[in-house]
Amino acid sequence: MTELETLQKWLDESRRGVFFGGAGVSTESGVPDFRSVDGLYNQSYDYSPETIISHSFFIHDPEEFYRFYKEKMLYLDAEPNAAHKKLAQLEGAGRLAAVVTQNIDGLHQAAGSQKVYELHGSVHRSYCMKCRKFFDAAYVKGAAAAPRCDVCGGLVKPDVVLYEEPLDGAIVEGAVEAIAGADLLIVGGTSLAVYPAAGLINYYRGHRLVLINKTPTPYDSRADLILTGKIGELLGQIEV
Repeated sequence: MTELETLQKWLDESRRGVFFGGAGVSTESGVPDFRSVDGLYNQSYDYSPETIISHSFFIHDPEEFYRFYKEKMLYLDAEPNAAHKKLAQLEGAGRLAAVVTQNIDGLHQAAGSQKVYELHGSVHRSYCMKCRKFFDAAYVKGAAAAPRCDVCGGLVKPDVVLYEEPLDGAIVEGAVEAIAGADLLIVGGTSLAVYPAAGLINYYRGHRLVLINKTPTPYDSRADLILTGKIGELLGQIEV
């Protein structure tokens, strides 16, 4: 039995599967991976991406933050790929209980997934730091520089987790509960190098841990099944 056939069998038998994904899930939709050869971390700017997308930099220089954010992180024209669509279909068929994602692009919801835990927030939500009014991504993208609230004039911040900021406790709790109760955990499109998010898979207690990635990860030795390649191409072959 091939690796793909084994995954198909496990998915057919699953009733509480969970998918845990990272940037590699969206690269086939044209959204860049921060750490790949062509990703944000290998491009040249006045400041490193890690510096720019930190809380302190956002507060210190919101104009420069937003110049980078709008150019490099707001991919509003991106469409769900085969991986997003298949995961939504698996949820609809009762095979998948939840998606836990490190991505902020909203493509899982766009594909139809209902139970999605966004560990790092979403570019589709922003809020005024003064009066807490919420704004959509179009408002942010259309602003001349750093967007300001149309009610009180306060600085608008993306509802994404920047460096130096903690993860949302309620989101983490929901993700941990889903992973701990899973009968199948599929981890895909992530180097499993970003903590604390990557550490969440340690809550899985089952014996069907699947890793799907183009390159090795620190968790390969713990996996029960490894598939190497583009996640959209692989999951696209799964029958629901």
